[in-house]
Amino acid sequence: MAGRGEVGPTALRMMLGSHLRRLRERAGVSRSDAGWAIRASESKISRLELGRVGFKVRDVEDLLSLYGVTDVRERERLVQLAQEANNRGWWHRYGDVTPDWFDAYLGLEAAAELIRTYEIQFVPGLLQTADYARAVARLTPGGRADEEVERVVALRTRRQQALDREPPLKLWAVIEESVLLRPIGGPEVLRDQVDALRQAIERPNITLQIIPVGGPGHVATGGAFTILRFPQRDLPDVVYLEHLTSALYLDKRDDVETYTQTLDILASTGPPPHTAHHQLTALLNQLTR
Repeated sequence: MAGRGEVGPTALRMMLGSHLRRLRERAGVSRSDAGWAIRASESKISRLELGRVGFKVRDVEDLLSLYGVTDVRERERLVQLAQEANNRGWWHRYGDVTPDWFDAYLGLEAAAELIRTYEIQFVPGLLQTADYARAVARLTPGGRADEEVERVVALRTRRQQALDREPPLKLWAVIEESVLLRPIGGPEVLRDQVDALRQAIERPNITLQIIPVGGPGHVATGGAFTILRFPQRDLPDVVYLEHLTSALYLDKRDDVETYTQTLDILASTGPPPHTAHHQLTALLNQLTR
């Protein structure tokens, strides 16, 4: 059984970057001057403060000196954090079947305490059965070899261990009913997936809401998205938006608030979670006819 949420390199980079930004602002140093101090550009400082790139220990030491951080223990703590942020998480073992832009999400997912997601195309990955995940993996443009498909399924299964750790990851998913009517992998695979969802929502850390096909339109007009929340104070909520060949990670307060409000409206206007079991049972009966 997996342990407590893993503060992997992605989360550590974000924590360190956020701390360095506060130190820079407190010292009244511009990003341009900070970049000059480490022989880099202003944009490099921006990427470091957002946790988008790894840290060189020498750069961290130079920035701490520039910002007037002289306390030996504080310097040692931040340098150690930089070293740990350069370690590779368990998900890097699956780098052969995941794009680089998805690595950051895997790191954030491993560190999160709560994930809220809205899905319009697929069952959320953390709730997919192996056969359903296998069918989804085969939908990749250009196709995948059987070995690669199985690696994708193994990664999906490994990610799901977060739901069993102590304390478990909390997952709140809002999905369109059309997701559960789309026979990905065939009717039998879909039936098993719907039944697996029915069992999953019996767990206290999993909440599911299903928006009926016949319902009115709603505010989530921009497509699927995920909001991740972390137990560490230094980490802001992050909104994840996945595209065909890239992804966006939004952590600006205004952006996060907009997506959070959208998901709140979806959750408050859609069928309440306690009706999901009835909805799934009805769908299962429909699929078994």
